Amino acid sequence: MNENKIAVLTDSGSDVPQNMLDKFNIYQLSLGINYKDKSYRDRIDITPEEVYERLTEEIPSTSLPTLGEIRETLEKIVADGYTHVIIPVISSGLSGTYNAIKQVCSEFHNIKTAVIDTKNIALGSGFLAVYAAQLAEKNLVFEEIIKKVEGKIKDSHIYYSIQTLQYLIKGGRLGRVEGIIGSMLQIKPIIACDNDGIYYTVAKVRGRKQSINKLMEIVQDIIKDKKNYYLAICHGSAKEEADMVKEKMKPFIDNAALFMEGQISASLGVHTGPGLIGIGCFELGD
Repeated sequence: MNENKIAVLTDSGSDVPQNMLDKFNIYQLSLGINYKDKSYRDRIDITPEEVYERLTEEIPSTSLPTLGEIRETLEKIVADGYTHVIIPVISSGLSGTYNAIKQVCSEFHNIKTAVIDTKNIALGSGFLAVYAAQLAEKNLVFEEIIKKVEGKIKDSHIYYSIQTLQYLIKGGRLGRVEGIIGSMLQIKPIIACDNDGIYYTVAKVRGRKQSINKLMEIVQDIIKDKKNYYLAICHGSAKEEADMVKEKMKPFIDNAALFMEGQISASLGVHTGPGLIGIGCFELGD
């Protein structure tokens, strides 16, 4: 524990891999995965793989962490001896998680809290949680960490190629993504979050292979002259293609200050369906 006693808490939709949660002692709240007959906690009671396997039978809905679970997690952080907690969470434009956590934090007077709307999703949000934890390890003061993390929101990026828009449409998460009829023409949109934290179309590419190449090109253009950055490759039930991307991105991975990879969380997979490939980068600056 650092001298300032600053904890970092995030949500499962921010997709921080388990090895990074462990390494930086980051606490995590689980979003809910709800089937007709039963509800599960993302990454605790159900794995992303299990959700993908069941998609042909039923597309579940997702829900926020419950107020009770948020309360319990904050109580645990207090019990663990922390006096401050920084909470970067997925975009308020895509989820009510930010508002729910803020509501519960207002009840706590024995710990200082700062809930940060990352205006992003998956590791685009998770990068900021890892960055906050690294700053806490350096014993920076609470207010300085908040300022630095908020100042880096614009430097956190994640871009996705998905096989079909049908899951985004069904889940009501289409945002500003266009090209619904593109499925007829094999148009594959590259999707990211805009400055308001809403999904939008970055590019439209014909065919799967070209869309993955475009993903790599977009991220490589951002980091090609950078010396200090995080990099991430994630997938939704598309490990072979993710491994191929990893091989092609190897020089950039080797130069990254931190590299993260893995399957996206079930709470995101529900809305994007199988076949997602995502590449993210976070510019640390000098």
